[in-house]
Amino acid sequence: MEVILKQDMDELGLEGDVVDVAKGHARNYLIPRGFAIESTLQNRKLFELQRKKIEIRKVKAREEAERVKERLEDLALTFSQKVGEEGKLYGSVTSMDIASQLEENEIMIDRRKILLEKPIKALGEFEVQVKIYPGVTGSLKVTVVPEENKGEQE
Repeated sequence: MEVILKQDMDELGLEGDVVDVAKGHARNYLIPRGFAIESTLQNRKLFELQRKKIEIRKVKAREEAERVKERLEDLALTFSQKVGEEGKLYGSVTSMDIASQLEENEIMIDRRKILLEKPIKALGEFEVQVKIYPGVTGSLKVTVVPEENKGEQE
């Protein structure tokens, strides 16, 4: 079944794209939630009239994504965690931790856009990929250091 996307969908395409999806996916998910409309002649004509506005929005969103990418690449996040023997962490640094620290730096990124295969469970420096916009992926430097134990040393 062909549908016209009303907003950007990572797995399907960008706003205004005509994509072919399973009927059940379209009728049960995309159309009821307002992510897409059925691709009829009338709806295609309607989107053709709006194409210029959609293109302008896409360009602006991509430019904003490029600015966020530059800010991310200039940024280095540091996490201090409790460490056991052999440098292994008691906890881990997850995409949720990274997203909340990015929020503190006034960069709003959904945690699902942070491409972390598995939580970080060791000390050191790591490069974490962040998918900002379709086709725009930035890298972020994450450093995990041991937490200072007050009163134990000295």
